Amino acid sequence: MPEEGVRPGDPDEPAQRLFDTQAAHWVRQAPHCLTDFTARPAVLALCEPVAGLRVLDLGCGEGYGARALRRRGAREVLGLDLSAGMIRAAEAQEQQEPLGIDYLQGDAVDLSRWARQTFDLVLSLFMFHYLDLARLTTCLGEVARVLRPGGRLVFVVPHPLLPYLRPPAPPYYFAAGPQGYFSARDHCFPGQLWRCDGTPLAVQVRHKTVEDYFQALHTAGFRSLPVVRELHVTPEILARDPAFFGPVCEVPLHLALALTR
Repeated sequence: MPEEGVRPGDPDEPAQRLFDTQAAHWVRQAPHCLTDFTARPAVLALCEPVAGLRVLDLGCGEGYGARALRRRGAREVLGLDLSAGMIRAAEAQEQQEPLGIDYLQGDAVDLSRWARQTFDLVLSLFMFHYLDLARLTTCLGEVARVLRPGGRLVFVVPHPLLPYLRPPAPPYYFAAGPQGYFSARDHCFPGQLWRCDGTPLAVQVRHKTVEDYFQALHTAGFRSLPVVRELHVTPEILARDPAFFGPVCEVPLHLALALTR
């Protein structure tokens, strides 16, 4: 059952305020929620090799991905997030364990503070699904602009089919409502993501189809064939805690892509 005071993401609540109000629940130095097992390790592996790279972590949250890339040898890591609460949480952890990461509050749709071809790698861990299709297309255009030739974009979003495959139950769901897969484009679905200790975290998804993501990438100028991963509960993950991970076994949870500019 949801922890008292933690509720599903209200579709009328801006994502910025959603994360401002629960930033403390996301702070961790070790994996503590479902996606820390089912998504982030695989996505960080897609970023390799990162040694010596200049990286932008887009929608960095409290810095989990940024810290991981810095520890893997990235030369410079910058984190950008719209949520002031998440940036404060990231900066607090930087003070506790200085890694030389700079965190900035800002909108991922506007990267004008950076010149063309600034970064070797742009990482986005669960951010693009908070944007409607028009803003996603604009954001990807900005990403293409700031990536150097041969630079890479790696990102992960909830699998677009997930809201239609799961009931509103632990450990992960989005409530699709009455709209269909195609007619629900840009509708906001509230949901919850559970931590392993039983704490639910409110999340949202601005629904887009798989085709929408690929079309937005094409419009932004990405032409290379991407690496595509449909991430799920593997046997190794299931063995960690069958009761926790079992309800989403064999469910396509996340869609991860890696592209070269």
